[in-house]
Amino acid sequence: MVHSDVCSPLKENSFSGAAYFVTFIDDHSRKLWAYSLKTKNEVLEKFKQFQVMVERQTRKKLKCIRSDNGGEYHGPFDEYCEQQGIKHEKTPPKIPQLNGLAKRMNTTIIERVRCMLNEAKLPKRFWGEALITVVHVINLSPAVALDDNVPDNVWFGKNISYDHLRVFGCKAFVHVPNDERFKLDMKTKQCIFIGYGQDKHGYKLYDPVNKKLMRSRDVIFLEFYQTIEDIEKMEKDESKQSGDLVNRDPVQLDNEHAEDHPDAPIDDVGNDSHEILVDSSIPLKRSTRERQPSTRYPSDEYVTLTDEGKPGCFEKAMDSQQKEKLVNVMQDEMQSLHDNQTFDLVKLPKGKRALQNMWIYRLKHEGNSSSLRYKARLVVKGFRQKKGIDYDEIFSPVVKMSSIRTILSLTASLDLEIENMDVKTAFLYGDLE
Repeated sequence: MVHSDVCSPLKENSFSGAAYFVTFIDDHSRKLWAYSLKTKNEVLEKFKQFQVMVERQTRKKLKCIRSDNGGEYHGPFDEYCEQQGIKHEKTPPKIPQLNGLAKRMNTTIIERVRCMLNEAKLPKRFWGEALITVVHVINLSPAVALDDNVPDNVWFGKNISYDHLRVFGCKAFVHVPNDERFKLDMKTKQCIFIGYGQDKHGYKLYDPVNKKLMRSRDVIFLEFYQTIEDIEKMEKDESKQSGDLVNRDPVQLDNEHAEDHPDAPIDDVGNDSHEILVDSSIPLKRSTRERQPSTRYPSDEYVTLTDEGKPGCFEKAMDSQQKEKLVNVMQDEMQSLHDNQTFDLVKLPKGKRALQNMWIYRLKHEGNSSSLRYKARLVVKGFRQKKGIDYDEIFSPVVKMSSIRTILSLTASLDLEIENMDVKTAFLYGDLE
């Protein structure tokens, strides 16, 4: 048995001009299919496509379809079902609850499409792409009717993969093929991820500059930097040219840019700075405090920043003159990790990759003296962790400043004395539970 229902018209058409969509649900596996429609008259044609596809996949004949009493399921639809020997169950007029499975599913789809468009800050005309994504995710999600099994598992009879899933509406950088660019052109273009290719390979993306949909396999996703700009603003060409900029006054250019883009969004990838416009007619308030020369650096006008001779990686540490001292502190670090039972050596799960680690070196001055103290830490590359998988697995406990303030206040009020000491590898002693 297959349950079917047509969603009432949406006020804004999709990119393909669709105003409706029809759903088909397999009663046994609860697998869902959805097709966008320009008019309700297309229901029969989509049903024929659906029937041929599922019968070819399962090598079984569709026996029964249940729908409401809508006009799109009368006339030619009834005649086709009779010709194919398909039993057509229609609910009585004005009693849609008898087709409850399909009705509830359409409500769920609309709510999820609305949430996804709102979260991604995309216009309503992207509902067709969001619809496909919602259906894909539903088929990969546990269902109560299946005792928490997954529809695609039941339908295909094998375990499915989630590795291809991405955050809808996230920024994506698409590789530009060599034959579509010149030598000095950018090799990638920024797009918006809007879904999957269904029967086609690759991901579906939207190019806001050229205002077109595209499909590509070579994509880098920034899933946790959601697209916060309105799509209309993103569609403005970022490389807009307004005459010859070489001989223009930089101040004049900045003012013109501010007037042209009063609400220009701040790019949230690689640029956290804000551009501040200052009214030159208002005098600046200058500090009257006397400037004190720096006691640490020879001049407060010029400061030299160095790495104090510390190696940046293990290879450089082994080639440096301090190799012997660095090896000693590295051995101390490894001994601390073993003594505190920081890790358990286990077999790597099949299909999983271990997070890589690296050595961090520090050269510390002992008070005001010139003597150096060498330190080494073996750390995990936490930036490789993925949210939802192992994002919260690795961390180091830190002290709360409120705790320190409480101790200081008690000491002051009770006229006590405080002594401080340095605990080696203190972060390994935290009670993580």
